[in-house]
Amino acid sequence: MSEHKLPNAALSSGQPPLPALTVTLIILALAVGSFGIGTGEFAIMGLLPDVAGTFGVSNATAGHVISAYAFGVVVGAPVIAVIGARFRRRDLLLVLMGVFAAGNLASAAAPSFHSFMLFRFLSGLPHGAYFGVAALVAASMVPVNKRTQAVGKVMLGLTVSTLIGTPLAAFFGQILNWQFMFVAVGVTGLLTVGLIAAFLPRDKAPKGVNALTELGALQRKQVWLTLGIAATGFCGMFAVFTYISPIVTDVARLNVGMVPVYMAIFGAGMIVGNLFGAKLADLSLMRTIGWSLVLYFGVLVALSLTAHNPVLLGLCCFLIGCSFVVGPALQTRLMDVAGDAQTLAAALNHSAFNIANALGALFGGMAINAGYGYESMGFVGAATAVVGFGVFLVSLALEKAERTASPAYPAE
Repeated sequence: MSEHKLPNAALSSGQPPLPALTVTLIILALAVGSFGIGTGEFAIMGLLPDVAGTFGVSNATAGHVISAYAFGVVVGAPVIAVIGARFRRRDLLLVLMGVFAAGNLASAAAPSFHSFMLFRFLSGLPHGAYFGVAALVAASMVPVNKRTQAVGKVMLGLTVSTLIGTPLAAFFGQILNWQFMFVAVGVTGLLTVGLIAAFLPRDKAPKGVNALTELGALQRKQVWLTLGIAATGFCGMFAVFTYISPIVTDVARLNVGMVPVYMAIFGAGMIVGNLFGAKLADLSLMRTIGWSLVLYFGVLVALSLTAHNPVLLGLCCFLIGCSFVVGPALQTRLMDVAGDAQTLAAALNHSAFNIANALGALFGGMAINAGYGYESMGFVGAATAVVGFGVFLVSLALEKAERTASPAYPAE
């Protein structure tokens, strides 16, 4: 087997290694798709009052569209991964991004709030499966010691969206209308379809893979533990991001026009974390995950203590964004522990992060309603980070026990 191939690689193992330029173009195409997904997921947070005004609902009710999208991700990732396990990776990516584009264009034209909710749910269905399959394709085209960096480059589109796509979409959505944002995201989805069709070679359908094979991932303890790290440990990042607007205006006492600036700072941190985290994870996967949780805990505590200071708030937002260092690392970890169920495990990573998204908003809202204020989001996140670190320690202990019992157990 060539060093450029992995077991269960997304591209056919019979293919020769692709030229470096082709690999770059494929990863670029996949990253454009992740940019569109990231923009569509996060930009709506800055446009909820406009959505509420259009449909005549409260801001709290309008916030349900975020939950609808997250629910679509949680449901769609495992279902599509299992159904699509026997499909060619290229064909599956084209279908997923086509559905995503259609869902966002339909969201822009929704005639009622309930139909808008439905279209947001449908738009979320391809999210996790797209990232999962895209990660497998990227990892299959590079040497083993560069897998996480390849996955990180695909996810770079997601992090860049928080720096550029989300603030711009929110800005133009406020100047024009919120529907503009969904049209732009839909067009980005269509562009991704064209790029994937142009650059990604036709591959063969995976052999010996079916729904039962993929469901086998759910029998592996390490798969559940890895998902648990993401679902519990990173609620704080989403709690802070969900309530970033009132944190900036009510706690730091800044003008509402500064909200996009802090969102961009958060996005810059995600980019830095994604790039450096991918390299660190290729050197030591588990250490990267563990230390990122420890540092992330400290930054969240610092945010609650210093959120009233605009400069320190900006620094904390940047460092919390840097916690995305763990995104590519957990994606690769799932590939390592999933065995033959690569597609389902890779897709479930994004279901887990969207569970963290929902829990972060839920726990944050509970703290606010209890009277602890928006600055308590850091303490809320720190508490969940402790839970996530506990899950990490269980995973590490179990792996060490298995390695001791079986000398042939694969190293990190």
